[in-house]
Amino acid sequence: MAPDLAARLDQGVQSGEFANLHAVFIARKGRVEMERYFESPDERWGTPLGTIAFSADTLHDLRSVSKSIVGLLYGIALAEGKVPALDAPLLDAFPAYADLARDERRRAIRISHALAMTMGLEWNEDLPYSDPRNSEISMERSKDRYRYVLERPIVANPGERWRYSGGATALLGHLIAKGAGVPLLDYARDRLFSPMDIEKVEWTRGFNGEAAAASGLRMRAPDLARVGQLLLQRGEWNGQALVPKDWISESLTPRADAFEGLRYGYHWYVIQRQDGSPAYMAIGLGGQRLVVIPALELAYVIFMGNYYREDQLKPLFAVQKLIHASLR
Repeated sequence: MAPDLAARLDQGVQSGEFANLHAVFIARKGRVEMERYFESPDERWGTPLGTIAFSADTLHDLRSVSKSIVGLLYGIALAEGKVPALDAPLLDAFPAYADLARDERRRAIRISHALAMTMGLEWNEDLPYSDPRNSEISMERSKDRYRYVLERPIVANPGERWRYSGGATALLGHLIAKGAGVPLLDYARDRLFSPMDIEKVEWTRGFNGEAAAASGLRMRAPDLARVGQLLLQRGEWNGQALVPKDWISESLTPRADAFEGLRYGYHWYVIQRQDGSPAYMAIGLGGQRLVVIPALELAYVIFMGNYYREDQLKPLFAVQKLIHASLR
């Protein structure tokens, strides 16, 4: 790393170029390269927390980075036989909605389509999350979170089209908790976090009392970077296979075109670098990022607080550009 990176981050925060930057944590070859923390207002899933002096010990909303953690947990639960197989009809896992399963087009949706966000169901999270018409907000406010997702109008054949959907993650998180017989956070602690010595973690509950699988996870920056290191180590930690190696490969295999320049695997984004090598990302609202670059043995985390800012990508991309320019 360039030696002046920390100073340049400080300058960018002071100038406003890196608006509401909370934390940057960079690890290379399993060692800390740089970590920097700032002071700024923050919130917990919409609830203001006031101004926070961030540190390595501060929990932070991951928002939709949570989705990628759920993807890893599904692979763990699948290997344990606690959740349905990838080719199983999604509605078979929700027998309470037998009326929906009578629709053959709906029955064609598989577990794999939920993991790849290619279910073919109507879903709109392009609206601000303060807008009740946003599909994730509507889901949370509905009487039955899972029926709401599964009964959305069919707009494409399963597997045909990618559509960003917190609803897909809500279904998967529910199946993990149901199969394990414990709340999602308890399962995550036991199978993933505790073996990695990640003890301080929260999962905000949605309106129905269950974990908000798609956006509610809260972690510390160094701990999230450990998840990136876990990807670099193909699911292995201290000699123990926490996530099956083949599931890491499945998760990071592109299955659909997502946002511009990004493809989507099983709840992870895949990008092709200029040299042709892949990088992997978990992305969250407001400027939350976990980026993993195998060719550089690098994992880095960015936390920001731009949850409601229309141009939230501008300060985020400025931080990322600086980080990448500093790599040596």
